[in-house]
Amino acid sequence: MMLSLTFPSVDLSQVGCLRRLRARPLWRSRSARSLGARCIVSTTQDDVRSGGVKPAVASSGSIQVSSLLEVVSGDIKRLNENLKALIGAENPVLVSAAEQIFGAGGKRLRPALVFLVSRATAQISGLKELTIQHQRLAEIIEMIHTASLIHDDVIDDSGIRRGKETVHQIYGTRVAVLAGDFMFAQSSWYLANLENIEVIKLISQVIKDFASGEIKQASSLFNCDATLEDYLLKSYYKTASLVAASSKSASIFSHVDTSIGERMYEFGKNLGLSFQVVDDILDFTQSTEQLGKPACSDLSKGILTAPVIFALEKEPTLREIIDSEFSEDGSFDTAIELIHQSGGLSRAHELAKQKAEIAIKNLECLPESEFRNSLEGIVKYNLERID
Repeated sequence: MMLSLTFPSVDLSQVGCLRRLRARPLWRSRSARSLGARCIVSTTQDDVRSGGVKPAVASSGSIQVSSLLEVVSGDIKRLNENLKALIGAENPVLVSAAEQIFGAGGKRLRPALVFLVSRATAQISGLKELTIQHQRLAEIIEMIHTASLIHDDVIDDSGIRRGKETVHQIYGTRVAVLAGDFMFAQSSWYLANLENIEVIKLISQVIKDFASGEIKQASSLFNCDATLEDYLLKSYYKTASLVAASSKSASIFSHVDTSIGERMYEFGKNLGLSFQVVDDILDFTQSTEQLGKPACSDLSKGILTAPVIFALEKEPTLREIIDSEFSEDGSFDTAIELIHQSGGLSRAHELAKQKAEIAIKNLECLPESEFRNSLEGIVKYNLERID
């Protein structure tokens, strides 16, 4: 069952992380700072109304994710049923570890975007039913995303994901790394079996981008000279690349013109960047309970996100504090206060809106439909998380 998730407005002056104890990463030394034949799947959606579905709005005005994804609920249900079979049962420990994160909640937003783009572009080419390639692509994307989360949690030493213990907390680092590797390998095998070289190249690049993003992030910890361009490139590697490549790949399997495929890529890229900026804002404005992970965790580890980069332009004291790696008592809380006072959060909000507007602009090539409405609604829902 798809949960209905809404996000109320956040008072930016009430920050859960201000009450955190100073969290200086013990694993990092000061010297490290210098490192810089096409099959068909029946896809009749019983719950799609002939008049089209518009993004639902609750009485409070909040967009509900469950209503946005209602038009592809059948596709998502099938995906959930297939994921376990795709993982296989050769190694029960690895399967159990992968199921831990599959079962930890989440909205299945990335595969849902694949289904929405697939259906929206299929209308252009006159394709009445989605192909098995569309379905398998969504499953591959969810597997790749899950594998990346498992590895991210190991690298960041995160103990909580979506309010539950992470895989490496339960099974240990060795099993977590192997589980992530296993899922990357499985997804690559299914990707090769799609037998479309353009899609294979696109999605393979995503896996490479994940590694590039982690290396770029690890080599720039506590680096106050990091630019907004550095941040956006890292965010593209770690987040937006997957959404961009999967959106374009979905259009390829719908056999639409390449120009539409490029627009879908730009849609996915800018949506992914907007989502990352919003997530980075929420890291400063929501509590650990709301986030499902420790609040302000990125800054405590020396990961400088958009709000911090903007704040550094206005607050020289912030640079001194970050350069010291929060070595003095109370300096971490002071850094949080300076980020709020400097307007770093509001400028990051504007950046998220700019990327969202570009994403919606790239949807104009699609015909009016409930699927396009939902794609636009997801862009707006993301911004509503911080409005």
